[in-house]
Amino acid sequence: MAFQRRRLQYQYKNRGRLLIPAISVISAALLVLFVLISLLAPSPTDGNGPLRLPRHRSSTETETRNKDRTKDEGKGVPKFRVPPARGAYHRDLWTSTNAKFYHGCSDASSKFPKAEAITRPNRYLLVATSGGLNQQRTGITDAVVAARILNATLVVPKLDKKSFWKDSSNFSEIFNVDWFISYLAKDVRIIKELPLRRGHQWIPHSMRVPRKCNERCYITRVLPVLSKKQAIQLNKFDYRLSNRLETDFQKLRCRVNYHALRFTNPIITMGEKLVQRMRMRSKHFIALHLRFEPDMLAFSGCYYGGGEKERTELGKIRKRWKTLHTSNPDKVRRQGRCPLTPEEVGLMLKALGYGSDVHIYVASGEVYGGEETLAPLKALFPNFHSKESLASKEELESFSAFSSRMAALDFIVCDESDVFVTNNNGNMAKILAGRRRYFGHKPTIRPNAKKLYRLFLDRDNMTWEEFESKVRKFQRGFIGEPKEVRPGRGEFHENPASCICEDSDAKAKVDSLSRKFGKENGVRKEDVDTAADDENMDDEPEVSDGDGDEDPDDLPTNILLNGTASDYEASLLDNPELDELLSD
Repeated sequence: MAFQRRRLQYQYKNRGRLLIPAISVISAALLVLFVLISLLAPSPTDGNGPLRLPRHRSSTETETRNKDRTKDEGKGVPKFRVPPARGAYHRDLWTSTNAKFYHGCSDASSKFPKAEAITRPNRYLLVATSGGLNQQRTGITDAVVAARILNATLVVPKLDKKSFWKDSSNFSEIFNVDWFISYLAKDVRIIKELPLRRGHQWIPHSMRVPRKCNERCYITRVLPVLSKKQAIQLNKFDYRLSNRLETDFQKLRCRVNYHALRFTNPIITMGEKLVQRMRMRSKHFIALHLRFEPDMLAFSGCYYGGGEKERTELGKIRKRWKTLHTSNPDKVRRQGRCPLTPEEVGLMLKALGYGSDVHIYVASGEVYGGEETLAPLKALFPNFHSKESLASKEELESFSAFSSRMAALDFIVCDESDVFVTNNNGNMAKILAGRRRYFGHKPTIRPNAKKLYRLFLDRDNMTWEEFESKVRKFQRGFIGEPKEVRPGRGEFHENPASCICEDSDAKAKVDSLSRKFGKENGVRKEDVDTAADDENMDDEPEVSDGDGDEDPDDLPTNILLNGTASDYEASLLDNPELDELLSD
């Protein structure tokens, strides 16, 4: 028995000696595996890393990037790391430096006669707008000015119900129609409906005008038809008025857009609730108009690195617009015409100095890629809100079935925000940029996409500090300061220079003090020039036919009239060439 016991003890000791090396080998293997995972895994950053969206790049840029990545392999931590804290910046992030020296001014001059003195009897202008809420808004604004040029009575404009947006709302269901009519009573006579003619419904004569038609264009092309037919309807009325008009007409535009067009009380009440709920969460907040819906991307012709799946999906949507030609995504991106991705917007804001504690209200439709696309932006700015998160389904019930009313709620919150940011230069971005200039130059950040696009592509090859410095340099002239864009450049609705007045005496005193103490005040001239160039805004031709359609109602260009509509009524009525053209 004793011998057997000693034998067992000996076996247990031998087993123990064998287990120790085995355990050591396994532990070493696990340690090596852990080190490899640590080296190969992306470094944790403030919202950067595995949540990153595919980036738009050409095949040449992809090859270059792969070569750079190969060179950097084995060097350890990547250069580009987004810091968790907000960086210091030389300016106040929530106000415009020189805003106090500028104010909106749109009163008519003493030379602008009242409507009752110039409106001709039996001369009615009807307008059918097109597009979504903000495109229609430009049409309504310009319709009032067109009626004034023609000395006509304006019938309350019709809203588009058949386009992509398919909203059945009438003018009076979105805008306060009585306020609209009364506010503009001194400028243009406006009625709700076309009167009966000889006891029967009056069917107006339909026609179209070229895009960006100026005063002379309306007098030569539209007035002769209106004088004969007495009631005409201008169809597809969007951007049918020139950017450059006589000053009193420009100021009339501003009175319409910034004062007469007021949303209905239910829309205003709900919009104000959303603003109040954002204010309850933070003293300041950013509103981001994020145009990254599938239809927007398809229309733009841009590519975002999603491979064949993206090309197929967006290609099918793109076929909806028969006039769109095949695009070159790389060229479109170089020209600054591609919307920034949500991640790129977040990185831009981070580089401008906004920290992750900032609250952001996002105005957006269905984002292409859904939550996966939004994840990098939410990681950078976790305080992420929308009208759906701020209000209950019951509160939004009367709005949710109407795209224009939902867009109106977003419009109100974006307008009231401390900082408005857009990733595109679409209709809402332009309208809000102009409105915020008019009402105090509230900061409005538009991406300088022509400069930023290559910076985003190359960011892995630079440090965060380098990236941050370049973003701030490229965004000079794109943050909503006064006089960022030269007067007359861009769409008037975006840059209503004729309606913004300067307190030159007060500004001169401050500028003098600034020079005395060696401080720079305001936007530099070179920044204005750079902004204008980067916007890629060519001077607008006087009359531009943007549709490519021949309008049978257009009159020969040799019928040239110099003056206002009222000066030539008699000569038009006696024109035999006109009689022949207008004969039924």
